[in-house]
Amino acid sequence: MNLSQHIDSAVFHDVGAAADNMGMPCYVVGGYVRDIFLCRHSKDVDFVTVGSGIDLATAVSARLGKDAHLSVFRNFGTAQVKTHRVELEFVGARRESYSHDSRKPVVENGTLDDDLSRRDFTINAMAVCVNEADFGQLIDPFNGIGDLDNQIIRTPLDPDITFSDDPLRMMRAVRFATQLGFTIFSDTFQAIVRNAARIEIISRERIADELNKIMASPVPSIGWSLLHNCGLLKFILPELDAMRGVQTVGGRGHKDNFLHTLTVLDNVARQSDNVWLRWAALLHDIAKPVTKRYDPRQGWTFHNHNFIGAKMVPRLFRSLRLPLNEKMKYVQKLVELHMRPIALVEDEVTDSAVRRLLFDAGNDIDDLMMLCRADITSRNQEKVRRHMANFELVRTKMKELEEKDRIRCFQPPVSGEDIMHIFNLSPCREVGQIKEAIKNAILDGIIPNQRDRALDFMYETAARMNLSPVNAPQ
Repeated sequence: MNLSQHIDSAVFHDVGAAADNMGMPCYVVGGYVRDIFLCRHSKDVDFVTVGSGIDLATAVSARLGKDAHLSVFRNFGTAQVKTHRVELEFVGARRESYSHDSRKPVVENGTLDDDLSRRDFTINAMAVCVNEADFGQLIDPFNGIGDLDNQIIRTPLDPDITFSDDPLRMMRAVRFATQLGFTIFSDTFQAIVRNAARIEIISRERIADELNKIMASPVPSIGWSLLHNCGLLKFILPELDAMRGVQTVGGRGHKDNFLHTLTVLDNVARQSDNVWLRWAALLHDIAKPVTKRYDPRQGWTFHNHNFIGAKMVPRLFRSLRLPLNEKMKYVQKLVELHMRPIALVEDEVTDSAVRRLLFDAGNDIDDLMMLCRADITSRNQEKVRRHMANFELVRTKMKELEEKDRIRCFQPPVSGEDIMHIFNLSPCREVGQIKEAIKNAILDGIIPNQRDRALDFMYETAARMNLSPVNAPQ
């Protein structure tokens, strides 16, 4: 098969000409070739040459001129050429061997067949020649095209050796299956089951990168289900793995919280590409296994699972090497607050409760409401209809109160500095008490969110504390 029409652009001809001038066979390999058949565009192109990838990259950079930037990584035997159009990676064909306790291979020069054989999956083990004599000729020694047609993820060689040598490939199998909607070939899947424990030698950063790619996929539940079914999940995120299953006492069982979580995750994914909102969906019930109790009168309970789950989030992010910055705090906030809108739906929707929710959620209120709407997964359609109707009531009240009281992310109109100045106080407990009283009065609707009314309330509160004003407001 010839794919010359798919690589018929100046950059591929320039690489091929440089390789021909040096007498070096050169091929486009890996994901770029795969994506030609998947009709997906990529600006990153990997080249393998039989010889020095660094020498070829240097020649290509010189040929492309001032618009090209060359980076050489001698420790890895690779080089990169960046232009304003594409990013080109060059490496010499190699073969690899591994020791059992490390994923760092012993690398030797090899042939193109050696190089394609060491690749993770057949769909990534295809090459296209860029030398002039065979320009566009496809090399597909492991029937990668057939596996693309059949939507199969399969290793080129013995999967036990493939995954034992580099256990990260097990994560990549799950990730590709999730991204592409493919099936992992039975022999390949069973090899993951057998080798799952080997994932523990892989750095958490590399695993987190694959998890985020799974999370960014159209249907992320596919990946998390596969991780559970093949045994990887218990090594990666055992707290999530522990959610699977149903316990029954006296004929009363609870829903499978793992399956419920994946439904919520997909519900969110259909509405938002925000990966961190998807993480919040995945972790929103993470504390249910540790809070699960059976009460003969109430049945199964999960009291305070939202608060305990929020406390678990920093530890889970740290373990997974996910960022411990505002992204983590965002996920933590949504996990903690995810029961609040549900409580409003089930109880009387008071102005005070809505104001407090707006205040606590701040600018994340819309994401929180999206998560909570996604959390309604009951099979009882009447219950779902009732909840959805009440949700619209809550949304309407939120809009009305936000327009009237400007509660979202509000700062009390009288600050701590104001209070200290007016009553000639240093920082002390009384200042905090007065400020908190003003905030609560606004949230409870006792006073509007206005400075003059807040000052009046401040004087009344301070008088009850035997405090008298010394200075006029600034």
